[in-house]
Amino acid sequence: MTRLLLRRPVLIIALVITALGVGGCGLFSPLPEETTVAERLAALPIGGAPIERPVTIYWNERLVPFVEAQTDEDLAVTLGIIHAHLRLAQMEAVRRASQGRIAEMAGPLATNIDIALRTLDLGRAVPEILESMPSDTRRWLEAFVRGVNHVIAALPDTPHEFKVLGIEPEPWTAEDVLTMGRLASIDVNWFVWFQLLQYRNRADWPEIWTRLLDEGTASMPSYAQDETRDFAFLRDLLMGLSRSGSNSAAISGARTESGGAMLASDPHLGIMLPSLWLIAGVKSPSYHAVGLMPPGLPFFALGRNADIAWGGTNLRAASSDLFDVSKLPVNEIETREERIAVRWWLDKTVTVRDTRFGPIITDSEVIDGGDAQVALRWIGHAPSDELTAMLRVNRARDWNEFRTALDGFSISAQNMIYADAKGNIGHVMAAHLPKRTTPRPRDLVLAPEEASAWETILRARDLPVVFNPPEGFIASANNRGGATSIPIGYFFSSNDRVERMSEQLGRNPKVTFSFLSEMQRDVFRASASRLRNLIVLRMEALPRAEALSGAKLRLVEEIVRWDGHYLEDSAGAAAFESFLFHFTEAFYENGELDIYSAIGRPLELIRMDVEAASDEKLTRAIDRALGPAAESVAESRTWGERHRLVLAHPLSFMPVIGGRYKFGEYPVAGSSSTLMKTAHSLSASRHNVRFGSNARHISDLSDLDANFFVLLGGQDGRLGSAALTDQFTLWRAGEYIQMPLRLETVRRLFPLVTRLTP
Repeated sequence: MTRLLLRRPVLIIALVITALGVGGCGLFSPLPEETTVAERLAALPIGGAPIERPVTIYWNERLVPFVEAQTDEDLAVTLGIIHAHLRLAQMEAVRRASQGRIAEMAGPLATNIDIALRTLDLGRAVPEILESMPSDTRRWLEAFVRGVNHVIAALPDTPHEFKVLGIEPEPWTAEDVLTMGRLASIDVNWFVWFQLLQYRNRADWPEIWTRLLDEGTASMPSYAQDETRDFAFLRDLLMGLSRSGSNSAAISGARTESGGAMLASDPHLGIMLPSLWLIAGVKSPSYHAVGLMPPGLPFFALGRNADIAWGGTNLRAASSDLFDVSKLPVNEIETREERIAVRWWLDKTVTVRDTRFGPIITDSEVIDGGDAQVALRWIGHAPSDELTAMLRVNRARDWNEFRTALDGFSISAQNMIYADAKGNIGHVMAAHLPKRTTPRPRDLVLAPEEASAWETILRARDLPVVFNPPEGFIASANNRGGATSIPIGYFFSSNDRVERMSEQLGRNPKVTFSFLSEMQRDVFRASASRLRNLIVLRMEALPRAEALSGAKLRLVEEIVRWDGHYLEDSAGAAAFESFLFHFTEAFYENGELDIYSAIGRPLELIRMDVEAASDEKLTRAIDRALGPAAESVAESRTWGERHRLVLAHPLSFMPVIGGRYKFGEYPVAGSSSTLMKTAHSLSASRHNVRFGSNARHISDLSDLDANFFVLLGGQDGRLGSAALTDQFTLWRAGEYIQMPLRLETVRRLFPLVTRLTP
């Protein structure tokens, strides 16, 4: 939000003056007093709950619950109560974002973001989804909503964020939950495309497009150089909340020390407080599971039940297409008016245009389509039922039930990883995709007549699966999946993470919990090491007028000694990143690096350019880079001194008052494509991690109780709570919280008990 506000200083002044006069008492509301776990549990509305029979909730000292319910619907109600009690403010903010209602909270400077969100129309298919949903899922969903609304009705006082953001409590609906699910499932390719659209008018665009497809990779832009503030805000909002990254590995029972299959997952999302996950355990007639739940969504996205464990990584599938509708007849364009409520300002009414190829996204000021009017065709605008799919996964007993459940899963397309108590492992591509007949698109934006691929949609059952591969393990990190008869996608993540996982698992004949824990914190980046080796090799071969000395020599020596690990205390990582920043500034002159910022393999592309560069060009760039790089290293010698992880609430981005919502700043290891992902911009100075590893899970299926989770942050979302940040020390040290499935173990490890009564 800060970047958005800094764009328009005059409006900032007006906003602040208005806020002081109209809403100042909300903006400057005092922070809540510190509360203990016991006080938070005492505030839980346990009486008069909309349940049929009493429910028992066991809690540990970190406010992690295990729910024992006598009926499935009572379990769903209780989960709604828990989610709302722990995360109501977070859920409310995300609900409004999913509906394009940010300006209601943030004021007029967010209006363009709301227009873009209303144009994307994330909830378009929700009414049809709800109408066709199986009755058992519908009952589960409505029961969850009843639990949320029970908490809202019993609120003694609104959360602090409600006061600051001017939010009034509103009852929740099933439609709200499903629309939030669409927000969490956006197509991660959009932000590659939206950033590239502005370059289509370049004379060399065909060559650029071909090269990007040849590389065939994409990820969250970690090296953003040139983008509008509104676009950056929209990107960070949607990418930070969506399931856009992750690592996941399954190891067969034959390859583990315990003899049981193991599964390890490490989801990647925005780094913020509260966490974007909740840890929970449940037991009811149909459900017996532990895992991670997205706040406000009533299913386990990753976890384990008595028979199987599951994880997933974004498939980066081609779930969307862009179409040029500039020449579409007027009678083929539908319009609707959207009224945007604006805090501290006049409301605004905008016209949104739609076509059979999707909404015209370039009508929004946030997305620059150049001369073209571009429509977005997204598989998520068609009905699909991910809630039913995931609830069936949560209670699946074997491989066939797991596969069958995922046939209904459409967005965002996932590599779903499987392990079971019999030692088996597997991989399913959970996606709905157009049946494209050409291996790659001719351009970023297609002609309307090229939409015929959308007449046939393929599902998980039509795509390849893997079951018990001979290697004895499956590793997934948003990389290209198996060979298919149709293109699954065009832009996949760098191979750094999947190669590192495969290398680590392949050399270990008997995998253990300790090994997987260490692997989840691994910070080696092969692409950086390869680029460093090439630069050093070329540097040594260049004719030079004078030998290096002093600070420049020390810089080069640090780069040469570096082993490719982004450790907190690594001087080599700091030296290499400083040099790379100044080198690329000198090396690129025609905007190539801006284009590379849209894809997830920048170091590979830079390496290819260095290999092809003339001695003269390389010498000039190196000479220009060494001096400034040496100066920046002198200011912060280690990677951790410049690579920082800030524990902060989203309100920390607000001007004037933001500082009180920051709860610590720490050095952190990792980089943009290490297994412990801590994404950052290309930088020679101190910078903050904005996206990356924010939770961990390991299960050993030889033991019902061998399930371990941890959050980067804490379980509670209430400001001032003892459980807001208490898991960070565990996350940083590579420690976990045990989540048993046996009730006798639950009762021993979760000694705090509350009972809901009707």
